[in-house]
Amino acid sequence: MKTIGLLGGMSWESTTSYYQHLNRLARDRLGGLHSAKLLIWSADFAAIADFQAAGRWSDAADLLVDAARRLEAAGADALLICANTMHLVANEVQAAVSVPLIHVADATAARLTAAGARRPLLLATRFTMEQAFYRDRLTASGISAVVPPADHRERLHAIIFDELVQGRFAPESRREVAAIAARALADQGADAVLLGCTEFALLVSGDDFAAPLFDTTAIHAEAAMTFALAD
Repeated sequence: MKTIGLLGGMSWESTTSYYQHLNRLARDRLGGLHSAKLLIWSADFAAIADFQAAGRWSDAADLLVDAARRLEAAGADALLICANTMHLVANEVQAAVSVPLIHVADATAARLTAAGARRPLLLATRFTMEQAFYRDRLTASGISAVVPPADHRERLHAIIFDELVQGRFAPESRREVAAIAARALADQGADAVLLGCTEFALLVSGDDFAAPLFDTTAIHAEAAMTFALAD
């Protein structure tokens, strides 16, 4: 089994989910007492969030590049950025190391394609919904993601930063996310719901939506385990 390096802490709530997913996958695929071989670097998310809010993406990239090099030096055979938004600096991270960076949007596009979904509704941070880095990566694989209107994007962003990354998972917020999705599904012709924020999977489930749900945390972890167990 290869060793996966996790660039985590963005937030640690969802990094915990990555750790659980990867270990459960190793157990399920190998049986017995098997678990995943992992190295974890965990950020102080306050610094990352400040960089994001100020648009200081080069500073965020420098931080993740340093961490990626440390993980590679420690023996990681591949890397995961355990956050959708921070894939905005994925190219810089990949350029700094010789091991592969398993990109969440590539893994997600493959899963959407296999399921026949071509127009998913992207629910994520405002950065991920509004900037091109994520949607363009999906578009390259023939996936045309749609996003909610501006006021709903702001509300989703607030739920993530004011609640989910702080470990607050309120039933009323779950209902609000479901309602925002229902409106967008009806108005924009989406054929699936894409949880493009790793924390959303801690709040909602497939039962909350009228369209198929795709959880990027689970998809990303499965792609990593497939890599780890490949010959």
